[in-house]
Amino acid sequence: MNEDLDIKPWFRQPWLWFLLMFPGAAIAWCTVMLTVAITTQNSMVTDDYSKQGRGYNMEIARDQAAKDLGLRAKMAFAEQRITLSVDSKNGRADYPYLILNLFHPTLSDRDRTVQFRAVGEGQYTAKLNQPIEGRWYFDLRGPDNDWRLKGESNLPSDRPLTLGAGAEDRG
Repeated sequence: MNEDLDIKPWFRQPWLWFLLMFPGAAIAWCTVMLTVAITTQNSMVTDDYSKQGRGYNMEIARDQAAKDLGLRAKMAFAEQRITLSVDSKNGRADYPYLILNLFHPTLSDRDRTVQFRAVGEGQYTAKLNQPIEGRWYFDLRGPDNDWRLKGESNLPSDRPLTLGAGAEDRG
């Protein structure tokens, strides 16, 4: 054996650092992921799936009720004002007020509820506190919450949005 071979200390061995690199990277990645999981909110996760399933069945019944009534709505966004006209197969739909729920696709803290007031037979208007931009899901409900018209669109929109029972507007 050659006794002239110089042996380096353990911390200067390249294979040691190469082998320690993988567990070290896993520990660093785990720390980052734990920090993200603890500090962010997961608003899209639900705990009660059976309650949510029953809610889906009620929403389907509301959609069917709107279809049976033959409801159609035309909504126009202008700055911070929304105008709405609602028709049914029996003529103008006349309610004292209507509720529009605006849902942001990913951020639940941006969701809004807008109440329309009647300004004429089948005509409604509402004012927004601030302008809305981007992709939104919305559903329009009657005062008794027994029917629903839903849709989605990019807002603000230059053209009026048409909502019909059974067919959503995707603008």
